[in-house]
This record gives sequence, C-alpha cells and structure tokens, in this order.
Amino acid sequence: MEAVGMILLGVVALLAVWLISTYNGLVGLRQRVKQSFADIDVQLKQRQDLVPNLVETVKGYAKHERETLENVIKWRNAAQAASGPAAQAAAEGQLTQALRQLMIVAEAYPDLKANANFQQLQAELADLENKIAAARRFFNNAASEYNATRESFPAVLFANAMGFGPQEFFNLDETERKAASEAPKVQF
Repeated sequence: MEAVGMILLGVVALLAVWLISTYNGLVGLRQRVKQSFADIDVQLKQRQDLVPNLVETVKGYAKHERETLENVIKWRNAAQAASGPAAQAAAEGQLTQALRQLMIVAEAYPDLKANANFQQLQAELADLENKIAAARRFFNNAASEYNATRESFPAVLFANAMGFGPQEFFNLDETERKAASEAPKVQF
C-alpha cells in the first residue's frame, strides 16, 4: 500500500512539474508576442513622425496636390489612433497607400526630387519601411509559435481557461495586398 502511495505522489509531482512548465512556456511566448508587437509599434511611430516633415517638404513644391497631402495626414492620424494588430494593420495599410501616392506625386517635380531634404526623408522612409516589414515578420513568427504551442496537446487542455487566447497576425489589409500585386502607376 505504501508503494502505491509513493507512485501516486510521484505521478502527481510529475503532473505538477509538467503543468508549471507548460504554463511558463506559454507565458514566455505571450511575452515574446507582446515585445514583438511593441517593436512594430516603435517603427510605425517613427514613420508617423516622419510623415509631417515629408508632407511639408512636398507642400512647398506641389501646391496643387492638396488632396494627396490631406490623405497622407488623414491616414497618419488614423494609424496613430488604431489599437491592436488588425486595426493597426488596416490603418497602416491605408497610410502606406497614401505615402506611395505621395511618392508618385513627387516624381512629377524634378526640383523636389533633387532637394536634399526630400532625398534624406525619402531614404529614411525607405529604411523604416524595411524595418517595419522585418518587425512584422518577427511578430507574425512569434504569434505563430505562440498559437501553435497553445493549440498543441497538452496546452490545449487548459490554455483558454488560464487566459491564453489566440493571437491575431499582423496581416496586409486588402488595399495593401492589392497594391503589392500591382506595379505602381507613375503619371506626369
């Protein structure tokens, strides 16, 4: 009888160690997802801070391109107000479209394209776009790993009950998906 008690105690101890290990693994993955989303947020904030300088530079050259400039500012403000991966991805997609249109407008102004300040801002924007893309990939990788772990046995048995819900991906919205599949149109 004493041996059965020791075996039962051993099984309970192993179960407790396994439960704690699984829980801690999920906590670590959730923190990685949060940290990677914060990294995206930092890059997006830098891009949003760059937009007013870019708009002001273009404004001096392209006075009759008011609608394009207003759209850039409108979508920048919407991107700043968005929260959560899905809402932020949608707003950032619209901002990306507006910035692409702004760059197309800039093509029509040779003096603007030659302006050192504009060239620097354009280079900074290109660099930030690359960093944002890398941060999105890292975030989506972290979200995928987290989701796979929480949906795998045995974590699936208690993940939802312990507050480990699914994580959304930072996906392209329809506008971005369409723009990515088409070559930009430059008109003079």
